[in-house]
Parts: sequence; C-alpha cells; structure tokens
Amino acid sequence: MAPVTLDALFGNPIFLSALYSLLIAQFLKSMIGLIRSRKPQLKETMVTFLWKTGGMPSSHSATAVSISAAIALTEGFSNLFILSLFLSLIVIRDALGVRRSSGLQAKALNRLGNETALRLGLKYESVKEVHGHSWLEVLVGAILGYIIAFAFCRL
Repeated sequence: MAPVTLDALFGNPIFLSALYSLLIAQFLKSMIGLIRSRKPQLKETMVTFLWKTGGMPSSHSATAVSISAAIALTEGFSNLFILSLFLSLIVIRDALGVRRSSGLQAKALNRLGNETALRLGLKYESVKEVHGHSWLEVLVGAILGYIIAFAFCRL
C-alpha cells in the first residue's frame, strides 16, 4: 500500500489529472465569460473561476472523465475504473438533465414571479438558478478531461 503523504497525493497522476481538469475548465470558463462580457469585471471573473457552474466547458465532465481516463490509463479496466466510469456517467447525466432542467424551470419561475410582483406591487424573492450544461459544453469538457489525463499518465 502506498504511503499516505502529501508528496504521494501530489505525485499521483489520477489526482493531478482531476485537479488540473477542474482548474483548467474553470479557468477557460472564466476567460470565455470575460471575453463575452460587455463590461468585464474582475470580481465576476473570480466568482466564475471559484464557484460558478454551467457554461463552456463543463468542469463536471472534465473532472469526471479525467478521473476515469486516468484510472484506465494507469490501472487498466479494473474494478476501480468501472466504478469511476459509472460515477462519471451519473455526473454527466446530472449536469445535462436534472441540473439543466431545474435551472431552466427556476429561470422561468423567476421571470414569472418578477413580472407578477411588478404588476401587483408585491415583493418577489428569486429562487436560485442552477446552471446545467448543453451537450456541446459536456463534450468539450469531456475531451479536455481526457487530454489532461492522457498528458499526466502517458507523457
């Protein structure tokens, strides 16, 4: 069994693949948001990098695919790979389906609530809009995750 040290953790290609996939995907998402923004703001860019979900590329997909790919590349199609593969599929399905649908519903509810509150002079407290991903965002995230895993495990 490998020693449990920070050196072992930060020398592990599976850990490094996952960490860098998450960080690079969030960085790219922040830069895309910065470029698309009409009034670029450092605070919004940092919030996107540190916390925001949804958008291009999917950091959920990048991280999940990176973990599965790194396990496959280092250990083959082991039991651990099979576990990570199915957990990755759950993460991707959640990002595409449940989170995206609930985000769209929350957006519609907020629009309806704000319009009604404005007409009737009431106060409306918006519900949180969770942002899921489109197929393209998931695909780009998955490709990014695989490339990063390949880089850490084979190069």
